[in-house]
Amino acid sequence: MAASPSSAAGATTANSSPSSDPILRNALRYTISAREYALLHKYVISKSRALKRRAPTVEKVRNMMDGPQQMPQQQGRKGSIGGQGDKRRGSIKGKDVAPPTAQGADDYNAKAIRHSIRVFMATGAVMKLWGLAQTRLLGKKGDGGGKDKQGGLHKSPTLRLGLSLSTILFLYRVLFRFFTRLRVQLLEPSAAPFRKRNPKTASTLTSPYAPAVGASLAGLALGVYPAEQLRVTIALFLGFKAVEWGWNCAEENGMVWGWEKTGLGGKGKMRERPWWWGSWMLQPLAFGQLLHAAVFDRECFPKGFGNMVERFSLTYLHPKPEDFPAGMQWPTTEVVVDGLARMAKLSWPAFISPTLFPGKEDTLPPGLSAIAPLTSGAHPLITSLSCATLHPSDPSCTRTFLTFWLRSFPPLTRILLLVYSVLMVPKMKSFYHFPVSTIQTLVSNALRMSTFLTGAVATAWSSICFFQSWFPRTFLPTQRMFLGGFLAGLWAIIEQGRQGSRQIFLYSAKASVESFWKVGVKRRWWRAMKGGDVWVFVAALMLTGVVYERDARAIKEGSWRKGISWVRGEGLRDWGLRLREGRRMRNGRKRSEGVVLMERGGC
Repeated sequence: MAASPSSAAGATTANSSPSSDPILRNALRYTISAREYALLHKYVISKSRALKRRAPTVEKVRNMMDGPQQMPQQQGRKGSIGGQGDKRRGSIKGKDVAPPTAQGADDYNAKAIRHSIRVFMATGAVMKLWGLAQTRLLGKKGDGGGKDKQGGLHKSPTLRLGLSLSTILFLYRVLFRFFTRLRVQLLEPSAAPFRKRNPKTASTLTSPYAPAVGASLAGLALGVYPAEQLRVTIALFLGFKAVEWGWNCAEENGMVWGWEKTGLGGKGKMRERPWWWGSWMLQPLAFGQLLHAAVFDRECFPKGFGNMVERFSLTYLHPKPEDFPAGMQWPTTEVVVDGLARMAKLSWPAFISPTLFPGKEDTLPPGLSAIAPLTSGAHPLITSLSCATLHPSDPSCTRTFLTFWLRSFPPLTRILLLVYSVLMVPKMKSFYHFPVSTIQTLVSNALRMSTFLTGAVATAWSSICFFQSWFPRTFLPTQRMFLGGFLAGLWAIIEQGRQGSRQIFLYSAKASVESFWKVGVKRRWWRAMKGGDVWVFVAALMLTGVVYERDARAIKEGSWRKGISWVRGEGLRDWGLRLREGRRMRNGRKRSEGVVLMERGGC
């Protein structure tokens, strides 16, 4: 008996209205995936009767977003076509067809938009929490609810940072997918006429690095954020990481040290790196530049380094005495440093002791009257003005150097022991199985780092007195600051070979490069390029993508490899090593490049 038209229409409406609602379907696609909703339903919604009664079921949401799933019998009648997760080519009536494009929440573009929205919201939340922490803990004034003082919400740095990062992610995925598909299409036999007519263009677009280079243009969206210090920090941080990974790739592929030739004239074993070579060699140059900038260009010196040095330099930077008259001004750290810069420009004048010549006026050169409270009571045996400023109560520079070690090394070691102990918490399993060796490594790391820092700071201060005592007055009067910092950076050899020291060395090198650039702009050695930090960020994205495509093992950190895969839209997986292991397991059987890209989600 046939069903009535009204009942059939009602059944059609009841079955298709929830899943055919475009607004609800798109809202779900760009908010949550079917898999995430299943987990949410399992652990949250199903625990509450009220939520379970009102919320749609997992199957209903899956049908709403991806469409109703075909039964195996239907698939058999229509032909063997791979399902949503199947990336292989199927056939209909003996003809090869491409796999159906995934529709719904797991579609590439929908996932890119969904992840971009989450990055935008997460950035706003993190910046808001950071603002609250600064207001409550550090005592800084807030920014008026995230609004710019002269503009409105649209000029808020928090809003523009979230918009910038989310746009970078979305554009990177879209561009990476576009250039990947274009490359695969140009590699097809049907594109042979185009390759013959345009050999240079075809070789560029079919390069394995073309998707990474093209997608790096998404970094231009960093310009959405205003040109502030945070933007420069982001660009320099990624730039140094990209250079580090590029060096690893070149070194591990024999591009730096070369290969040992065999007797037959072919390549043999790759030459090993010299034992003394390492990132510690950056420290003499970095410390030399930083010390010179701290004395002569203090506004270009990073404040973080200055606060750390000042905290552990009480032997050379004397605090205000308790019995000092209230009406007089005690020289601060900035006044002392400016006094050293003035001495250097005056070619390090000699010290005239007010104790030996009580009636003599103008014992200090012009421009140095601010340090008079320090030098007025200096020891009569001191002959150098820098010594009278840095250690006025002790005429011996060597004894002051040793006193600095005794006062600074123990507290700094205790702080580093505490820091390394906190960092050891995620590795409690190794401490449980190997307690003695773990404690030995912890103490050794703290002692080595404390020795490096204490020796560097002590050498930087004591070199000023040493050079004034042994060098002629006119010999490198200002450049000797760089020389003293260079000697201080040689202490980094103590940290050579220790795990984790490379990141510390690269951090100080990054700070030095940023400081050197600011000094050059201040002294007009070069002009500040408008948006130069954005182009540095684009170049860093480009180099990172090329290195990841060339040899993912050059990126040593597994978390970074997973993060790069996620940014490219390939999932939060370590695809670089997975593909390499997969190739070894295929016993030499080589698959087409398009299949590999489709497995990684790039197509």
